[in-house]
Amino acid sequence: MRYRLPSHAEQHRYEREGVSTVNLNHPLMAEFRKHGVTPMRKLQYLFMTAAALLLAPAAFAQTAEGGKSGLFYIAAGLGMALAAGLCGLAQGKATASAAEALARNPGARPGIFTFLILGLAFIESLALFTFVIIFLKVQ
Repeated sequence: MRYRLPSHAEQHRYEREGVSTVNLNHPLMAEFRKHGVTPMRKLQYLFMTAAALLLAPAAFAQTAEGGKSGLFYIAAGLGMALAAGLCGLAQGKATASAAEALARNPGARPGIFTFLILGLAFIESLALFTFVIIFLKVQ
C-alpha cells in the first residue's frame, strides 16, 4: 500500500495536536502559513543570502598583481569566526546530549564518555584545520 499525503482538511484537523516549538503543527505556525512563509522557505532565503555574502569576498581576495587585498584578511577572519562559532555550537549540543544520556541511563557512563571525548576531538579538529588553512594562506 502506497503512502499518501494527507489532504488539506486532514492537515487542519491535526494542526493543534503538537505543542512543541519545533513541531510544524505548533499554533504559531498558523501565523507563518497565513502569510505564505514556511520555515523551509525562510531557511532557503537564509542559505541563499549566506552563500552570496560568504562567496563574494573570495572573488575579490587577490588583486591583479597577485598581492592580497584587505578583503582577503576580512574573509579569513570571517571564516575562522564561522568555524569557531559552529564548533562551539556543536560541542555544546554534544555535551548536552551526553548529559541527557547519562541522566537517562547512568550505567552506560563509560561508553557515553568514550564517544563524547571522541566526538569533541573530531569537532575541535575542524576548527584547528580551519585555523591551519587560514594561517598558511594569510602568510
